[in-house]
Amino acid sequence: MIRFRTWARRQRLIAGSTCVIVAVLGVSLPLNPDWVVPGLSRISPEVTYFVETERPAVALTIDDGPDALATPLILDVLRRHGARATFFVVSSRVTGNEQLVARMLEEGHEIANHLVEDEPSILLPAAEFEEKLSVAQQTLARFAESRWFRPGHGWYDAEMVATAGRYGYSTVLGSVYPFDAQIPSAWFAERYIRAHVHPGAIIVLHDVGGRGVRTAEALEAILPALRERGLQVTTLTDLAVPRRSASASPARRP
Repeated sequence: MIRFRTWARRQRLIAGSTCVIVAVLGVSLPLNPDWVVPGLSRISPEVTYFVETERPAVALTIDDGPDALATPLILDVLRRHGARATFFVVSSRVTGNEQLVARMLEEGHEIANHLVEDEPSILLPAAEFEEKLSVAQQTLARFAESRWFRPGHGWYDAEMVATAGRYGYSTVLGSVYPFDAQIPSAWFAERYIRAHVHPGAIIVLHDVGGRGVRTAEALEAILPALRERGLQVTTLTDLAVPRRSASASPARRP
C-alpha cells in the first residue's frame, strides 16, 4: 500500500484503480462509489478506465499470469462460453509457461504488459521502471505485439504513463474491479461484476494460484449472465479500437 508520506513525496501520484485510497494515519481504505471511475478518467484522460460506446460489449482483463495451475482453467471457461480476454502478463512467469501464452493467442485472446514482477510499479525508480517495461516488452514480443500496459497494483504517475507511451503502450486500468486480490470469494466477484458492469466497461480479475481458480469459478457464472444481457465479452483492442463500419461508435481512446 502507498502510505501518506509516499503521496507527499510524489506530488503527481494518482490513484490508478477503481477504488479510492483514503490515507488516514497511514492506513488505506478501499471504497468504490460509482462516481469514482468517471472522476479518475477526467483527472487522467490519457489513461483508459472504460470505453465510451453504445456497442453491447465489455472488455475482460486478467492480470498476473500465466500460471500452470489456474490459467488452463480460465482458458477452458473462456473457450466454453465463447468469450475473449486480454491477459496482462507478468513476464517472469512466462518461462516454463510458453505453451500457455501461445494458447492464449491461438484461442483469440491478446497479451499485454504487466511488467516483470508482481509488485507496485509506483515504487520503482524511473530508470528501473523503464528497464522492466522494456524487458517485459521483449518477452512478449516473442509471441505477439503488445499495445496495452497496466501498472502493477494499479498505481501510476504521469512520468510512468509518458514512459509507457514512448514504448508504444496505452495505459489502462479498469472500471469494474471486484477486489478479488483482497476478497477471496468467487461468489462476491460474480455478484459485484453483475451489479456494476455496463457497455464499455473494463473488468479486472486475477490469475495465479487460488486467485486464478476463483476467477475461473466466477467466470463460469458471469459469462452466461452477461450473454443473457446481450453483452459480448471481448478483448481491450476489440472494444477500444473503432470498427470500420459507418455505425461504429468512436472509442474513448485507443
